[in-house]
Amino acid sequence: MTDAAHPLAHEDSALSPWWGRSILIVMAFGFVMLVAMTVMGYRNAPPIPRKIVDAQGQMLFTGADISAGQGVFLKYGLMDNGSIWGHGAYIGPDFSAEALHHMGMDAADALAQEQYGKPLTELAAGPQAAVHAQVGVLLKTNRYDAVTDTLRLTPAETQAWNEQIVHWTDYFQHSATDGGLKPDLISDSSELRQFTAFVTWAAWASVADRPGYDYSYTNNFPYEPLVGNTPIAGAYLWSAMSLLVLLAGIAAVLLVFGKFEYLGWISRGHSLSPSILPGHSSAGQRALVKYFVVVALLFLFQTLVGAALGHYRADPKGFYGFPLEDVFPSNLMRTWHLQSAIFWIATAYVAAALFLGRTLRKVDDEPHGLATWIHLLFGAFVVVIGLSLLGEWAGMSNLLGKWWYWFGDQGWEYLEIGRFWQYLLVLGLMVWFVLLYWVAQPSQVARANARPLARMFLWAALAIPVFYIPALFYGASTNLTVVETWRFWIIHLWVEGFFEFFATTVVALVLYQLGLAQRNVALRVIYLDAILYFLGGLIGTGHHWYFEGHNTFNMAMSSMFSVLEVVPLTLLTLDAWDFVKTTKGMVDVDGKPTRVPHKWTFYFLMAVGFWNFVGAGMFGFLINLPIVSYYETGTMLTPNHAHAALMGVFGMLAIALMVFVLRQTATEEDWLHIEKYVKVTFWGTNIGLAMMIVFSLFPNGVLQLLDVIEHGYWHARRFQYLDMERTRILEWMRMPGDLVFIIFGSVPLAIAAIKAWRGVRAVDRIARGVVST
Repeated sequence: MTDAAHPLAHEDSALSPWWGRSILIVMAFGFVMLVAMTVMGYRNAPPIPRKIVDAQGQMLFTGADISAGQGVFLKYGLMDNGSIWGHGAYIGPDFSAEALHHMGMDAADALAQEQYGKPLTELAAGPQAAVHAQVGVLLKTNRYDAVTDTLRLTPAETQAWNEQIVHWTDYFQHSATDGGLKPDLISDSSELRQFTAFVTWAAWASVADRPGYDYSYTNNFPYEPLVGNTPIAGAYLWSAMSLLVLLAGIAAVLLVFGKFEYLGWISRGHSLSPSILPGHSSAGQRALVKYFVVVALLFLFQTLVGAALGHYRADPKGFYGFPLEDVFPSNLMRTWHLQSAIFWIATAYVAAALFLGRTLRKVDDEPHGLATWIHLLFGAFVVVIGLSLLGEWAGMSNLLGKWWYWFGDQGWEYLEIGRFWQYLLVLGLMVWFVLLYWVAQPSQVARANARPLARMFLWAALAIPVFYIPALFYGASTNLTVVETWRFWIIHLWVEGFFEFFATTVVALVLYQLGLAQRNVALRVIYLDAILYFLGGLIGTGHHWYFEGHNTFNMAMSSMFSVLEVVPLTLLTLDAWDFVKTTKGMVDVDGKPTRVPHKWTFYFLMAVGFWNFVGAGMFGFLINLPIVSYYETGTMLTPNHAHAALMGVFGMLAIALMVFVLRQTATEEDWLHIEKYVKVTFWGTNIGLAMMIVFSLFPNGVLQLLDVIEHGYWHARRFQYLDMERTRILEWMRMPGDLVFIIFGSVPLAIAAIKAWRGVRAVDRIARGVVST
């Protein structure tokens, strides 16, 4: 992919066509493999038997009960309390692991009574060991008959099923021990029975051997030695192989960077002359500032909800004496915490993209009516955000009846938003892209050499609404394996693939417009990052499916390719000093040397690079190896990675773009009043996030991982583990970081946004007054 001559000598020369061809080749290969793994997910999903019977053939429950129980699980937001097969929230138990452990213990007790006439706890060590060995064989034996679509349970398993109903009925009665759920959240006997059928099926699928193999449908997850669930050989093998791939990938890319010294974000050896200057904005661009008021207020809301959620982990028995769970239970708070994060980050990207697209045209070349359409889109976003958050509360409170899935809380982690609001969101994103194309279509770009950048920018933007559509491919009763397959097409592929690609084009366009990156340098960064992200990210989506009902082919492919996602993150360190120098550098403005006018934008971009390497690179790599993931999934190391990666990367980038827009639209006088709040926000968010991770999330996660290895997965996820003094202390240690993050991070950002909005309103009033005269 070499170019004809040194890039700085021919800035406007066309790049080698092999850049574009390489992206297409990588994407074609990645999507072929990803679609193949998705199809195999459908084929290999654990069956949902039409009926489950006891040894005498008497009906215990049906496949319809299992599907209905999954609906109960979703309607009451239980994936934001605990988890299934490791995916979900962390304050409640893993329901499948808890059910599996109780099945093992209840089956062992039934065998002990049958063979020795005594409860298991009254047997000597030898007989106990003999019974435990039998339990492993008993539960591992798959008694599902595909011909009759019937699962037959042994007498011991039947007794365990009956005990499950009692256990879960008791669980939902006590807010102090169920992670802060609303008291008596599920009290209807039929719903309790259906929920028990669902978690019992999930436990059965996690222990019964897949036909033709000596491990379960979930590759023996969760770890439960009592019933014979231990790591499969592939978890060790493909972890080792993926390390080799990682080293090879890093070596190859560093070799390329060594050969082609012009690769990198910042152009060297040319004068810096920005094409956009602060204080020069159009009516349409100023109309976008109010989006960032919503961004800042949602960010503040998210941090306050997150702090309350952290309190539930530290002290689920009451919020300083107030029964918070009666009004705002923990599962609702977590749903709001996730959804508000997605909303404020996405809103920032939407507004910043429109702002940047407008900068590609001449100052006086604004499409007629653009500001009106921006106002209308703003109203649509506010309605969807507000009503969907309210609907999640109503759905969990059982106020929407049969409409809970459409207008309330779908119940799937990260995709809780009701299906109706999802359709409106997709429509809104499509309208956004049409507006963006209207503003930034290459034929209307002022500088001809910027048109290739505009095309890449638009292609990246189009991927945002298109690749959100898989969120509509499943329903409340779809097989859990199939749901998890499509869910991570969104959580991983949409966010870590196409949003990452879009973010790269946005940053490259910012640097180009500021005169810090020449056209070809910016294009090479986009092409190279796209190749590296899609090489690892497309197939790497499957690392979320290791234990979700997929086979070991998925484990082999996704583990070896997902480690390549770390490679572009390591390259961020090569540009670190260039960003530092840029904040201290000078640019040519009307023949006068002037300091780079976007100091704080670059500070936040530096934070993006740091957290990308730490959060997505170090912490992401730690938990993505199959053998580590087997023990770690659903422990506090997962939110440790999530906070550092989601807030540290996408959140910091959203704030960077917000600061860029505020600086561009503010007058010099207004910026003097806004900048001090931006400065506090930078230090408050970064220091607060670091404190959360260092003082609480990371050490808590390491200790919980150790408990899984020593005692089994269910043990580290139960309430008794959270109630240990050591765990409680570490949970309380998160409070200082939370307070710094809120008081010095989200609060000053809200003040800065409101001040900026008031400033542009004043400018607009003056502009209207000039026009009227």
